[in-house]
Amino acid sequence: MTRDVQRDPQSLISRRTIVQGLAMAAGATVVGSSDALAQQGGQLGPPTTITTPPRDFGPNGAPTTYFWDPDIIAVDPSFNDFAQPNTSIKRLYTGLLWAEGPAWSAQGRYLVWSDIPNNRQMRWTEDDGRVSVFRMPSNNSNGNSFDFQGRQLSCEHLTRRVVRYEHDGTSSVLADNYNGKKLNSPNDVAAHPDGSYWFTDPPYGGQLYEGEPDGPGGPSNAGGKLNPRIGQPAGFVPGKRELPTNCYRIDPSGRLDIVVTEEQVPDPNGLTFSPDYKKLYVVSTGKGPGDTGPGGKGDVHVFDVGADNKLSNQKLFSDFIIDGVNCGPDGVRCDVNGNVWASSNAGRHVGYNGVTVWNPAGKLIGRIRLPEVCGNICFGGPKRNRLFMAASQSLYAVYTATQGAGPG
Repeated sequence: MTRDVQRDPQSLISRRTIVQGLAMAAGATVVGSSDALAQQGGQLGPPTTITTPPRDFGPNGAPTTYFWDPDIIAVDPSFNDFAQPNTSIKRLYTGLLWAEGPAWSAQGRYLVWSDIPNNRQMRWTEDDGRVSVFRMPSNNSNGNSFDFQGRQLSCEHLTRRVVRYEHDGTSSVLADNYNGKKLNSPNDVAAHPDGSYWFTDPPYGGQLYEGEPDGPGGPSNAGGKLNPRIGQPAGFVPGKRELPTNCYRIDPSGRLDIVVTEEQVPDPNGLTFSPDYKKLYVVSTGKGPGDTGPGGKGDVHVFDVGADNKLSNQKLFSDFIIDGVNCGPDGVRCDVNGNVWASSNAGRHVGYNGVTVWNPAGKLIGRIRLPEVCGNICFGGPKRNRLFMAASQSLYAVYTATQGAGPG
């Protein structure tokens, strides 16, 4: 049944106009042009990390995605080829003290990551989304990864070493000293196809919160007021920092070589190889506890990797200053296209914490905004097309339109 109704032509809005308006709003959200409006209290679409009240990322939160997640921003149109539409950022778990080191087990189809201050590793299983304690104590492990044989690698703050968990349930110490001097606190590790392992060794494990301070007189306990034995098992012997903050390569033979010195990249943190393993990216972060060295500036350096495993042609990949904000990188990963995905610690600059994405030339192409500082990331899932983000107290994930390069 129909009937004619007289209406003011000025009030008529066609369905096509509405659809076009929504499409334009969605497109504006993707390229980030809605930022200013959102900060002023207006909304072109669903809530974001910078709206009031803030967005609820939890499983019971209201839907927030029309077509593009409003907190996935294409700074450059090329990012639309790598970001996945019709998907949204999900908080998978919360209740951690400081989440770090996510790594994906392709064989087990689970994610393992570190909760450093709680001295444990956690596991998220892909089939049912269950989260459980995977390993406790973990020796305040930080970075984790998997090698080409599917074995887990972990960097331990407390014991100042890199370990590998074997398939038969045993564990092996891969490195704990260089020329007889104890390592500082290995942070992140990456496997190479030739069987070697590359890792960074900054001083952050010397914090009371994330490991153990030095013994009295050490750089992180110069006044000797802290007692590093409190909370540790009987017989625990605290160490003192003895080495600069270098990057190392563990040869398949077991030999340990310096590949990047403190002078080249002070306070190295995350590291990753390009998909062809011809480049190595190394993050340089701020000074650690008791650090008297030059200290990093929150940037990323890139090196050419030679056939002899020697690095050359060091360049500043990016200073990670975005809109005047230092989006300090920590963990980094490459996708199969060579783009660099980096966690972002922008402190109290709401809307800049999360993940930044850069093309191989060092150009910012995209951002993922999270409501928490992000410490580290990795690609995983059955198709390796899901980005997992360990952010402060929580674990987040979002599907992408690309795949992570390399294992772990």
